[in-house]
Amino acid sequence: MIWLTWRQFRVQVLVGLGALMLLAIYLLVLGNQIHGAYDDTLTRCAGRDSCSSQLGTFADKYSLQLDLFGYLLLAVPGAIGIFWGAPLITRELESGTHRLAWNQSVTRRQWLAAKLGLGGLLGVVVAGLFSLVLTWASGPVDAVLNNRFEPVLFSSRNIAPLGYAAFAFVLGTTLGLFIRRTVPTMGVTLVALVVLQIVMPTVVRPHYVTPVRTSVPLTAELVSRLTKIGTYGEIGGLRVPGGPWVVKTSPMLDSAGREVGHTEWFQDCMNNHSMADLPTCLAEGNIHVDVSEQPADRYWTFQRYETGIFAVLAALVAGLCFWRIRGRLT
Repeated sequence: MIWLTWRQFRVQVLVGLGALMLLAIYLLVLGNQIHGAYDDTLTRCAGRDSCSSQLGTFADKYSLQLDLFGYLLLAVPGAIGIFWGAPLITRELESGTHRLAWNQSVTRRQWLAAKLGLGGLLGVVVAGLFSLVLTWASGPVDAVLNNRFEPVLFSSRNIAPLGYAAFAFVLGTTLGLFIRRTVPTMGVTLVALVVLQIVMPTVVRPHYVTPVRTSVPLTAELVSRLTKIGTYGEIGGLRVPGGPWVVKTSPMLDSAGREVGHTEWFQDCMNNHSMADLPTCLAEGNIHVDVSEQPADRYWTFQRYETGIFAVLAALVAGLCFWRIRGRLT
């Protein structure tokens, strides 16, 4: 049964593995360049007070390429679900070959188990190898930027892509059993996976563990660099050591906890002071921002939680798939 499944599935697998090999070769070359450039940068600025400027230039040089690969890895589970999972059974239902398989000594469940097991394993291997090479290649840049909780980085590094790939494959296969047409199944699978990629980082992921609440005083230095509040690894535009995930920030508050945005004093600072004097004026008001953040040391906890969630979802959807195949499909 496994051999027959491989024969039916080999074209998609070989195409996927071929694409993976090309990407892996390119990433290995790029990774060697990145690691070499990182070592050279540290060597050139050794003995100086700070390497931040040189490291910033180094990170800017490679961040765009790595971001593109990150987005590509986000698309890999979708491709696995759409092009491997969705046609896996619908193709047989449309052509009628499932009747021949089910009239042999192999039961429906054995037939489905072989297809899900082989296809799911290969999908996880493809996503895992891509993630492994990308995580290694981007290591120095990620260390400099220190923003591992950023949605694309979090979802395209380390073990999280394994859970995505397993779930996407099983989801595509199960939807195919219910929809029974290849093209509609591919469309529904795509929509479902896109929705999940939006919902997980914005709605679900921030609440794996209760965020830590801290109060950040707006000093003159911080206010002078106040470009944005509420991002990954930054508070008020100032990078925070350790790269926490700033989940939520309050408006600017005074010492009594009252919002200052519409007070007379704040309006006076904004309207009657030059840009050079504005940071000092705001800092003199003893204002602060309440910040809810996920500390950087929770990164691997979040990786395990998210991978486990998608593994459980894959198991539940697979159970639904086994339940459905018992029904009438002819």
